[in-house]
Amino acid sequence: MSIRERAQPRRIRAVRSTLLAYLSLTKPRIIELLLVTTIPAMLLADRGTVNPLLIFNTLIGGMLAAASANALNCVVDADIDKVMKRTALRPLAREAVPTRNALVFSLGLGVGSFLWLWRTTYLISGLLAVATIAFYVLVYSMMLKRRTSQNVVWGGAAGCMPVVIGWSAVTGTIGWPAVVMFLVIFFWTPPHTWALAMRYKEDYAAAGVPMLPVVASEHVVTHRIVVYTWATVLATLALVPAAGWLYAAVAVLAGAWFLAMAHQLYAGVRRGEPIKPLRLFLQSNNYLALVFCALAVDSAIGLPTLF
Repeated sequence: MSIRERAQPRRIRAVRSTLLAYLSLTKPRIIELLLVTTIPAMLLADRGTVNPLLIFNTLIGGMLAAASANALNCVVDADIDKVMKRTALRPLAREAVPTRNALVFSLGLGVGSFLWLWRTTYLISGLLAVATIAFYVLVYSMMLKRRTSQNVVWGGAAGCMPVVIGWSAVTGTIGWPAVVMFLVIFFWTPPHTWALAMRYKEDYAAAGVPMLPVVASEHVVTHRIVVYTWATVLATLALVPAAGWLYAAVAVLAGAWFLAMAHQLYAGVRRGEPIKPLRLFLQSNNYLALVFCALAVDSAIGLPTLF
């Protein structure tokens, strides 16, 4: 085998590694969860009707916007990611991608999301996508994350926007159900994120990020988790007038399950028992997916609303 032939597989591996690094910048797993909430919002906005092309176009625009925000977050948080064990393998933390290239890549995705949503849905959807990217990067990543323990409370608003974008892509407006769905995710974000931060609080402390579990006792953190979990469940019930019996039943049952987990975590801390906050973090994903999937099925079937 010639030197040229031996070098070819190495080049292929290098290209593959580079492409995977850029994909990793976008945090695909986070994007998946955001899209789980977008589709139900669109189906509820156009209850009883399914427009596959509109859903496809909105998902493409939403993926580009989320990918842009996540990649820009990697650029801004590169110094933190290098310190934290949980994020040390991210592309910029291990210098697999030049920072300048990552920035250009991120901004290109953002511009692409705006143009795509503008051309295939409504201008308001494109503008909301741009506002979401700007808020996540400028307000959360650059201002709140390193300065206050309430960072994920207010910064989490960016993760709530896919439901609003999905609703606006169908109607060209922002209706009250979109606001309620926004609140569901807004209240859900703190307990979801604090549960993860409890597990990795040493990482956040080493990086100088004042997450609530870093600056407050487990008793305080788990109590607030319970409070926000109650707010989440009540917000899901506030959406019942716009939905049918299937969504209502799942919202009640899943809400009771989510509350039981939150109270169990709080009770464990009060009794001084070993706790497993990561379990709540993982199950909170399942809870949100379950509630929004029920909303999607309920809306697609067009079941009669309860009110």
